[in-house]
Amino acid sequence: MNNRLMRVSESLKDAGLTQMLVTDPSSIRYLTGVEIEPGERFVGLFLSEEQPKLIINRLFSTPVQDQEILWYSDTDDLAGLLASLCDGGKPLGIDKQMPARFLLPLRDRLPNSRMTLASECVDWVRGVKDENERELMRMNSRINDEVMLRTKAFIREGMTEKQVAEYLTAQYYDLGCESVSFDPIVSFGANAADPHHMPDSTVLKRSDCIVVDIGGKKQGYCSDMTRTFACGEASEKLRSVHDLVVRANETAESIIKPGVRLCDIDKAARDVIAEAGCGEYFTHRLGHFIGTEVHEYGDVSAAFTKKVEEGMVFSCEPGVYLPGELGVRIEDLVLVTKDGCEVLNRVAKKLEIVG
Repeated sequence: MNNRLMRVSESLKDAGLTQMLVTDPSSIRYLTGVEIEPGERFVGLFLSEEQPKLIINRLFSTPVQDQEILWYSDTDDLAGLLASLCDGGKPLGIDKQMPARFLLPLRDRLPNSRMTLASECVDWVRGVKDENERELMRMNSRINDEVMLRTKAFIREGMTEKQVAEYLTAQYYDLGCESVSFDPIVSFGANAADPHHMPDSTVLKRSDCIVVDIGGKKQGYCSDMTRTFACGEASEKLRSVHDLVVRANETAESIIKPGVRLCDIDKAARDVIAEAGCGEYFTHRLGHFIGTEVHEYGDVSAAFTKKVEEGMVFSCEPGVYLPGELGVRIEDLVLVTKDGCEVLNRVAKKLEIVG
């Protein structure tokens, strides 16, 4: 059993569980190295006190090493197969990603087994990166820095958001990435007041703010970063809001270390923005965990009281969004170290004039 599986096994014991069905494809890949996108079919990993077992449809001819596999066909009794693996008299941990079309028939076959959501037993293990993962996160952030610098140099007045998005997407492939880690966000002027605005045909005008939120994926790991620029010149309001958001970002990053609660990191940034009278315009969590997926389980928000651990990687991205006017977001990825944090992004946070 590899180290990751051993850590999950210990986590299950702490939760009082002896068995679990993992169905999240990213978690299966993390624990076994097997990568399958199942579509409408079932792919699972059964964890118990015995050897882990992969359950895979015969449609998928994937190379698998050092794993016990149970193959099934579309016409087989899948619920019966899954039930045969389980101890029907004991609780069964269920993955948050398990579709109801598989869960409900299994529940009917195991009427005496209490089913409980157990994803956290895997998710928090994934949240603490090992040394190899940490280096992959550093590498991807260096690539992201380069794409941001290239994009900053490319932007000109008169371009559309889509033109900028298409250019920066091409840069990831030029730098050896497998893909972008999410559809890039490029927002000009009032569009920037929508935190998840998707690039359209809006034309960049002088004095517009520009929000660029980007990430790439290489060797299975993701990056994510946001910077805000101004075209030609910046209004006093934009400068003031930008300075405020940078201060919130840096205040939160300054307290990150093992033992600090995630909710308190969120509060540190939120308090800075609230004290400036802009609290109602910071409309989202401060950050999210990241790794093989751009949004992994775990938030830097008031909802998460868990304490930070060395090896965790998450975003720190305060923002202020003034409807109909402008928006500013500054986002870094941070890696928690033994006594603080390493900010993985190196692109300057000061307000820069482009175009």
